[in-house]
Amino acid sequence: MPLGLRRKKKFTTKETSRLVEGEQTNVAGASLPSLPAPTCKLVFHTQLAHGSATGRVENFSSIQELYAKIAGVFEISPSEILYCTLNTPKVDMGKLLGAQIGLEDFIFAHVKGIKKEVNVYKSEDSLGLTITDNGAGYAFIKRIKDGSIVDSVKTICVGDHIEAINGETIVGWRHFDVAKKLKELKKEELFTLKLIEPKRAFDMEPRSKAGKSSTGRIGTGRETLRLRSKGPATVEEVPSETKAKAIEKVDDLLELYMGIRDIDLATTMFEAGKDKGNPDKFAVALDETLGDFAFPDEFVFDVWRVIGDAKQG
Repeated sequence: MPLGLRRKKKFTTKETSRLVEGEQTNVAGASLPSLPAPTCKLVFHTQLAHGSATGRVENFSSIQELYAKIAGVFEISPSEILYCTLNTPKVDMGKLLGAQIGLEDFIFAHVKGIKKEVNVYKSEDSLGLTITDNGAGYAFIKRIKDGSIVDSVKTICVGDHIEAINGETIVGWRHFDVAKKLKELKKEELFTLKLIEPKRAFDMEPRSKAGKSSTGRIGTGRETLRLRSKGPATVEEVPSETKAKAIEKVDDLLELYMGIRDIDLATTMFEAGKDKGNPDKFAVALDETLGDFAFPDEFVFDVWRVIGDAKQG
């Protein structure tokens, strides 16, 4: 039942609308130069997950820039990289690289391998898939539910990139759009998936159902590099245990309501609500920062409850 949370549009004055994105102003309204990026030099070691020499990457602020750096090291196209894992070359969905990298983490890049086309009969409403994406246009399978429709199709594996659904290319789609597309497929009909599995070393298992959580603390240090879609990357402390557990619960709610897992999205939602006094203000904050998702009111209230529990310790 809808809770009727109030949604408000962000108010923008003529003065603020003229500002260039990222520009700051003083109290008189005059433009101030943007703050300089951190000067510390961070270097990370990297390998191709199926096997390669070790390379070094540095000077990146976003996932796209990181992929470009890795591609340059190994002389491949950035579009060949499906996703990266931290500290393991295996297709371990609990070790996916997101917006945070531990300062001592080792980065393994998983590149495109075998292409496959699979026909699936949708005998039930739920396919049993959880979808995520790499932040650079590739959606892939993060979890396969035991006993589900997809679980019975052994050629579909965790870590497979979904390239097309019924002939429609979905490269560039976000995970929530892909999950919605799969959910809207008609029941009692056959559909076709074009998949690309990551290139694997010979000793790696091709199929796994794991991958529930990616909130485990990254690396062995107490600091992480926070990547951003806009602006420079920043070095931050790892979240407290209470915050990490709350973010994991938000990620669980994303899977329950939307069929996706995205620890970075869950973190953004937690940050948007941690200083809000009631669910209405939280709903407004979500609309301002994540309006494209159109979260249902029930979901927003459940997330607010998780944040409230975290505040109380």
